[in-house]
Amino acid sequence: MEMRIFLRRSLFLLFLMVILGCKATQVAWLASPTPPPTATATATSTVTASPIPASSTPIPPTATSTPIPTATPLPSATATPIPSLTPLVVIDPLATTRQLATFEELWSIVKENYLYRDFNGLDWDAVYQEFRQQIEAGLSDSGYYHTMNEMISRLGDDHSSYLSPKDALEDDQMRQGEVDYVGIGVRGYVIPEKSSLTVLLVYPGSPAEQGGIKMHDNILAVDGQPVINDEGIRRNLLTGPEGTTINITVQSPGQEPRTITITRQRVGGALPVPYSVLTTSQGKRIGYIFMYSFTDTTMDDSIAQALNVMSTEAPLDGLILDNRYNLGGASDVLLDTMNYFTSGLVGYIVDRQQDFPLEVPGMDINGSQTKPLVVLVGDGTASFGEVFAGVLQNLGRAYLIGERTDGNVEILTVFNLTDGSRAQIATNTFRPPNPTDQNWEETGITPDQTVPSVWEEITQETDPALKAALDYFDR
Repeated sequence: MEMRIFLRRSLFLLFLMVILGCKATQVAWLASPTPPPTATATATSTVTASPIPASSTPIPPTATSTPIPTATPLPSATATPIPSLTPLVVIDPLATTRQLATFEELWSIVKENYLYRDFNGLDWDAVYQEFRQQIEAGLSDSGYYHTMNEMISRLGDDHSSYLSPKDALEDDQMRQGEVDYVGIGVRGYVIPEKSSLTVLLVYPGSPAEQGGIKMHDNILAVDGQPVINDEGIRRNLLTGPEGTTINITVQSPGQEPRTITITRQRVGGALPVPYSVLTTSQGKRIGYIFMYSFTDTTMDDSIAQALNVMSTEAPLDGLILDNRYNLGGASDVLLDTMNYFTSGLVGYIVDRQQDFPLEVPGMDINGSQTKPLVVLVGDGTASFGEVFAGVLQNLGRAYLIGERTDGNVEILTVFNLTDGSRAQIATNTFRPPNPTDQNWEETGITPDQTVPSVWEEITQETDPALKAALDYFDR
C-alpha cells in the first residue's frame, strides 16, 4: 500500500540535534490509490541495499623539472618551464554503476509520478542527460547524494526533496519519536540577519531546561563563537561528547544577553508538546497547545494527554492551537490530530487523474469537538500545518488569527530507493472540503484576523497574537 507524506517546506528551520533516508519501495503517508477507509495508513516494508564503498584517489604528478647548470649564464637565454601534470581521478566503476542504477530509478520516478506534467517548465529529459554525464565523470558517494539533491531541487516546487541513506534513517527515527543524540535539547530556527538561533521547543529535563533556556530565547554564541557563520548554523557548537561543558550566550526578549554554563547530555524521547491553561480578562479558562509539527507519530497522543490534563481542575471554555511554526509532517499524524477537533469529510487528495476524499471519524476529549477554537498561523506555517488550519477554517470549526501563510500544500509520496536513499516527490495536492475558488498552493491560508508577531522578540506574556486570541473568547 502507498503511504503519502506531506513534508515540511525548505525554510531556515533547524533541528538542533543529530536527527535528521524501483526497484523502489513506495511509502505513502496520506491517501492510498483508493479512498482510505480510516484516518491512518500502513507502510510497506522497505527494500534496502548496502552501499559499495566508493573511492576517488588523486594520483599526484610524477614529473619533475631538473635544472641543468651552466658555467656562465647567457644573457639571451630564457628558461622554458615544464608544465605540471593535472592530477588524475580514479573512477570506481562499481560505485558509478550503482549510482547510475539509483539515478535511473530516481529520474523515472519523477517522470512517471510528478504532479505537474510540465515539470514546472523544466525539460526533464535534458536534466537526465546533464546529470547522467556528471555521474559518469565520477563522483564520490557524498558527491552523488549532493548531486541528486540538486537535481530534485531543480523542480522548483519548494517541497520535493532527496535524502541520503543516513538522512533517511535519521528521518525515520525522528518520526517514530526515537530521537537520541548528545547536546543541549532544543529545537529552533535560524535568523541569519541577526546571527542568532531562536528557540521554539525545549526538551523536558534537558540541559537547556536545567540551564533556564525557554521558548522565544535567542542563542547568540557558544564559548564566544557565533552560532551562525557565512555557511549557516554551526551545529558542532551545540552537539558534542557527553559530559563536555560549554558556555552559551542567551538573550531573552526585552532583556540583556546572559551567559550560562551547560553540560552536554544525551537527549531523547518524543517531540515535546507544550501546553498551559490561560485566563481571559473575563476569567474564562482557555487551553493553549503549541503544535510544532506533524512529524512525530506520538504527537496525537501527547495532544490527547494535554486535553485531559488541562481539564482536570475545571472544564475549558475554549482552545488555542498555536500553529505558527508547524511546517507539516506525516498524514497519519495530521489526520489523527484533526480527529480531536472535527469529523467527517476534511478534504480531497488530487493527483493527475482524480480526487480521493479524506474523512476522519471524530473523537471527543473533554469537549474538544465542540469548544470554541482559535488556530494561530503565520509565515512559518506550511504544508500539513497549512492544511490543518485551512480545513478547520473551511469547515467553520476554527477562527484563524495571525498572518497569511505562504502556500505550500503539495503532497509528497515517499520513494525508498534500492541504495537506502529516499526521494520525497510532489505527486498530489490538497483541495478543501467545501468548494472554493481559493487555490491554497497559490494564495496560502488567509486568517480571519491579521495580527503580526515576531517570535524572537516576544514572550508568551507579550505575544500580540495570543492576546488577540484571548480577547476573541471574551466577545
